[in-house]
Amino acid sequence: MIDFQSINSVDLSRLQFGLTALYHFLFVPLTLGLSLLLAIMETIYVMTSKEIWKQMTQFWGILFGINFAMGVCTGVPLEFQFGTNWAYYSHYVGDVFGAILAIEGMMAFFLEATFVGLFFFGWKALSRMQHLVVTWLLALGSNLSALWILIANGWMQNPVGAAFNPQTLRMEVTSFYDIIFNPVAQVKFVHTVSSGYVTGAMFVVGISSYYLLRKKWIGFAKRSLVVASSFGFAAALSTLVLGDESGYVATDHQKMKVAAMEGMWETEPAPAGLALFGIPDRQNMTNHYTIKIPYIFGIISTRSLSQEVPGIKDLVIQTKGRIQEGMVAFNALETLKKNPHDAHALTVFKETSDQLGYGLLLKRYTSRVVDATPQQIHQAAHDTIPNVTWLFFAFRIMVGLGFYFIAFFGIFFFICAKRRFTRYPLLLKVGVFSIPLPWIAAESGWIVAECGRQPWTIDHTLPTFLSASNVDAQNVWITLMAFVIFYTSLAVIDVLLMIKYIRKGPLLSPVLSAKNPSSPPLLPPSAPSSANTPAP
Repeated sequence: MIDFQSINSVDLSRLQFGLTALYHFLFVPLTLGLSLLLAIMETIYVMTSKEIWKQMTQFWGILFGINFAMGVCTGVPLEFQFGTNWAYYSHYVGDVFGAILAIEGMMAFFLEATFVGLFFFGWKALSRMQHLVVTWLLALGSNLSALWILIANGWMQNPVGAAFNPQTLRMEVTSFYDIIFNPVAQVKFVHTVSSGYVTGAMFVVGISSYYLLRKKWIGFAKRSLVVASSFGFAAALSTLVLGDESGYVATDHQKMKVAAMEGMWETEPAPAGLALFGIPDRQNMTNHYTIKIPYIFGIISTRSLSQEVPGIKDLVIQTKGRIQEGMVAFNALETLKKNPHDAHALTVFKETSDQLGYGLLLKRYTSRVVDATPQQIHQAAHDTIPNVTWLFFAFRIMVGLGFYFIAFFGIFFFICAKRRFTRYPLLLKVGVFSIPLPWIAAESGWIVAECGRQPWTIDHTLPTFLSASNVDAQNVWITLMAFVIFYTSLAVIDVLLMIKYIRKGPLLSPVLSAKNPSSPPLLPPSAPSSANTPAP
């Protein structure tokens, strides 16, 4: 029997939020990718007046709608967890974080949801051009919704535009402009969105390959394959370039994360080598069976041949110094709490406030931060090392799949350009079986981003163990199990609905027959192989 009281409620809350975020992120990338593909397909329909492009927009739109609904269902509980499981976090940074989430909510539930409704129910009420504008606004709304949540997440990774107020004991906004144009947030946004485009393109390529293998809806499948392969090739190239830029930005702001991703325990002479493979050993702070390419990692992460990338051991030593400065800041803050007008304490706090978060790391080991022992400082410094094994392998899975996507879409783009759609059935099978891979890459990237930030909820500012609510572990267990059951059910329903409409194919699009069930299909069901010819 499980002893609920023996399990740390903070770790359970982390697990609950992590799992719900991972579930939610199953739906987000496909929503981003399909929204833009819909806009491209409908643009071609308006330009050419060929009915098959309208049919394509409506069919892929049905799958987009299913996925969008599931994304909303799984996304709403995430925000409520800030109040239930992370109350002190919400109190500490609510002035900053709350405004961003409010804007994201308006984008998702007012702007994006409005255009979703107009997209599905406006085919007969709107003109072609009006509906096309709606579809492009739907794509824009989906991207803007992602922008604001990634601005919020980017601020957690690099808390700019805000400062700690010793009177209110909270973080307060000093520059909303700096928060919006946070370099970490901007890089995360373009990288995440481009990975969503890869996901949408892979989804369309895989299903189109399935139709070609089954020799059904040939014309529909070929056109979809052309659009998705060219779009996916551009998106895959962009994702790799923007991912590289994300790593370069992290080198400035999150050195420990970068070192952990590479499993770099020691600082190497510049430029550092790139580990293709290895098995990290945290206990001995070394790697086993390492295979390296000289110089590459240093060049990628610093854009130079002379700049060093600090290793984990050196970063831990630097952290000890920052913890000691944080102790000074904490002591000054305690003085100000007793006497807010103490000029000396205020001066000291202003000089050392940037390191206050490091002083708070000692709260795990002692209630008297200013009297922490060298052993406690040593322990707190080592707590700043994230799970190196997880980061090391998740990063390599993500990057390896990124190169695979470039080759995959490049080959499909080539066969589409040569009009050799059905000449390589093995390649079409690869297309079908590759459908899940973008999700694996996206979830691996999420693990790198979020696990790499530990032990912080707000990097360098607020430790995770201080952020959680005072909730009994048993209650967290109950909600955790409820979320797992509920979200798994939603994921199963989503897959079953997708399979149902994919098997029906474009001939039975519910949107087309909603107001006129007796209307004939756009393509004759008796001759699926002749679908190359647009219906009259």
